[in-house]
Amino acid sequence: MTPDSWATRLPVGAKVMTLLALSIVTVALHGVRSAAALLAVVLVLAVTTRLPARTLLRTLRGVVLFAAVVAALQWWWIGPARAVESLLDLTTLAVLGVLLTATTPVGDMLEAFVRWAGPLHRVGVDPERVGLVISMAVEAIPGTIALAHETRDAARTRGLERSPRALLTPFVIRVVAHAHEKGAALQARGIGD
Repeated sequence: MTPDSWATRLPVGAKVMTLLALSIVTVALHGVRSAAALLAVVLVLAVTTRLPARTLLRTLRGVVLFAAVVAALQWWWIGPARAVESLLDLTTLAVLGVLLTATTPVGDMLEAFVRWAGPLHRVGVDPERVGLVISMAVEAIPGTIALAHETRDAARTRGLERSPRALLTPFVIRVVAHAHEKGAALQARGIGD
């Protein structure tokens, strides 16, 4: 969470709708100038939310690397203008995502999703179950990352850190086993019957 700012005080719905609107505008507008202007606006928003620059840069590092690879391919296939626009658009969308997640507690986000799923109760959707699924998905991310690190360390101790098979096979097996354990635990508690 970022320090107290206007963004942390906004309701979750307002933040999600702003994210959605800016994302649509980012995708709908074409041209390097408009993409650069939108990225500048989003970066100003990030500065005014008092989001630590180190947090923003650390979170964006992987996305920007991916966007740079995509831009390099587009430069080769389509041309430089489209490549730069693509890089700017992906960076803008990533900053928007970081702003939402850094200024909104997970609990508030889950409550909002359960509340928004409430009207779907009439067509057979259980809002509490929707919240449970989302919370499990959020909870699974750090667990999956930890499994990836453990698998990489195990492969490294065997001298197989460059073997994709030695990394991916145990990782996938452990992720599936973890999902089965989670499903069995939920079933034992009578959740999801």
